[in-house]
Amino acid sequence: MCNVSVGGLGSYLRRYWRELVFRHHGISVNNSSLQNVKIIETGKQNINAHMKYKDAVAACDSLTFIDLNISQIARKYGLDATAMANFMRIHYHDTLVWREKVRKQLGINDNTAHGARKKCIKQYAEAVRMYKETDMTMSEIAEACKVSLSGFSQHMRFYHSDILKQKRQRRKVAEATKTFGKLTGNGRMYKPAPATEKKYAEALDLYKNTTMTMKDIAKHVGVSSEGFRSYLHKWHKNLVLERLGVAGDVDENIDLRKAKRRLKTVAVKYEGAIESLRQNPRPIAKVAVEFGFRPDVFREYLNKHEPELAARQGMTCSASGKKISRRSEEKYFVAMKLYETTPESLKSISKRLGLTYNSLGGYIRRNYPEVISRHRDLL
Repeated sequence: MCNVSVGGLGSYLRRYWRELVFRHHGISVNNSSLQNVKIIETGKQNINAHMKYKDAVAACDSLTFIDLNISQIARKYGLDATAMANFMRIHYHDTLVWREKVRKQLGINDNTAHGARKKCIKQYAEAVRMYKETDMTMSEIAEACKVSLSGFSQHMRFYHSDILKQKRQRRKVAEATKTFGKLTGNGRMYKPAPATEKKYAEALDLYKNTTMTMKDIAKHVGVSSEGFRSYLHKWHKNLVLERLGVAGDVDENIDLRKAKRRLKTVAVKYEGAIESLRQNPRPIAKVAVEFGFRPDVFREYLNKHEPELAARQGMTCSASGKKISRRSEEKYFVAMKLYETTPESLKSISKRLGLTYNSLGGYIRRNYPEVISRHRDLL
């Protein structure tokens, strides 16, 4: 009539017009907070059902009607016998056990076998075991064991309420935490839906094994870049942190743009230039130009992520406090020591070591004039 969904209308009424919902169900809240009153609460009785069956349940719990069976009591109060029996199996199982025991003692038992049938016990045995020992949902277990979901659910509520109670307690504990692959408050595993995993499987593989950016991967695979980014950050945060070079425990609310250390893509970008610099030491600016990088950016990257390599290429201080090229110092160190400790001429030393005479002489005059004085003392 109004062209709205049933679920949407129900949610709207329960959230904003709860008093109308209670009035519709004939429930009196007695000035209680409407938000704290629930019509249906997990593991507990429906308010309407409680009001409907409470007198009949009280009769079942009384010796006054011990001579009547459940069906007779239900008819006495104008109730459906099967519905009432099911209600008591779920919420008043102890009363049923007590009645059967007393009726046997009084000799008025109907000699009818109560409880689960052997056929049903055998049929649902594996499903019950899986529900008890795993975090799979009822629907997943029913599908795996090839049994009816509604039948399995009813079997659990009637005959294994203790297991359901334990599972509800675990779910309540899990409400505050969300761990991948673990139970959550709604009874499901905290993991992406199979359809979502299938959708992003190829993109995830590329993200793991290549240095392609998220946008390039999304474009290549044909998925939304924002959707893929959200999928990664929610379900594969460890891969995102690994690519950003962030190690150790990370706060969930941290800004990853500020926390990033060494991007995998950037590391691959500079890998060739760094290896070339290691094999053939030369000015950082020259290497940057050779590989098409900005010298200042490449130098900053080296200082941050390859400090030892950057230090070997940079400047150092002599004993007198002068700044000297580290590369020049390593290059002329042996020649300078020979010139300082032997009477051999500088030209002879430079020729023997394959160095340029003018460059060696200029280096010593500028940075180590005291070496020249010591050499003269040897002559």
